[in-house]
Amino acid sequence: MPDSLKLEKAELREIDAEFKSEINKNRNVTVQFNPESLKVTFANQIQTPEGPGDKKGTPSRQFVGAGTTKLSLQLWFDVTAGGQKDNDVRKLTQTVAYFITPKAEGKTFLPPAVRFLWGSFQFDGIMDSLEESLEFFSNDGRPLRASMTISMSQQKISEFSFHALGQGGALPTPGTKPFTQAPAGSTVQGLADSQGKGGNWQAIAAANNIENPRLLQPGQLIDMNAALPKL
Repeated sequence: MPDSLKLEKAELREIDAEFKSEINKNRNVTVQFNPESLKVTFANQIQTPEGPGDKKGTPSRQFVGAGTTKLSLQLWFDVTAGGQKDNDVRKLTQTVAYFITPKAEGKTFLPPAVRFLWGSFQFDGIMDSLEESLEFFSNDGRPLRASMTISMSQQKISEFSFHALGQGGALPTPGTKPFTQAPAGSTVQGLADSQGKGGNWQAIAAANNIENPRLLQPGQLIDMNAALPKL
C-alpha cells in the first residue's frame, strides 16, 4: 500500500495535570486496531430545588455545574496478528492500563491525564473506567486476544478540539475526506464502474499512486474523486 494511503492509527498519550503539554512520551500507545466508532456524550449538571411552595406544575431546575463530556470507545488487541512478537496479549493491554493506574501526587494518588488522538479527533480527559475481556486462549492457557472498553471524561463542555494534521502533500487522513475501502478481490476499474466513473479509472489509479490497479489490498483506502493535476 502506498505510504500516502496508510491508515492513520489512534494513539493514547499522557499529558500534564493542566491538560496542556504531552509528557512521558515513552508511554505513548499506538493502537493495534482502530476503534469501529467513538461515542461522545455531553451532560449538564441539573438540580431541582427543594423547599416549600406551590407543588403544582413542573418545578424549575437550576444549572449547578460546568457539565461533563465523556468519550467511550473499544480497542482490540491480538498477538496472533502478523508481526506480533509477544505471546501473551496482556503484554499489549498493560500499556493501555497504565493510563488508569493512579500515581502518587504528594499525599494523594491521581490517575494520569490522557490525550486520545485519531487523525483530526482529539480528546483530553481522565480515564474513568477500563474493562478488559480476554477472548481467545492458547492450548497452554495464554490469552491471545482481548478487547478493552474505555471511558474517559473531562469536567467541562467545550468546543471540539481539532488536531492539526501533517502537511507535505500527502492525501488527507482517512475520516477527514470520503474514501472508498477496497473489498478483497476488487480492482480500481471495478470500483470506478460501480460509482459511474469507469471512464476515469486510469486517472484515479494514477492520482492515488496505485501501481497495480488490478490487484488492490483488502481494506485499501482510495480517493475516488482524486484526479491528476492539469498541466
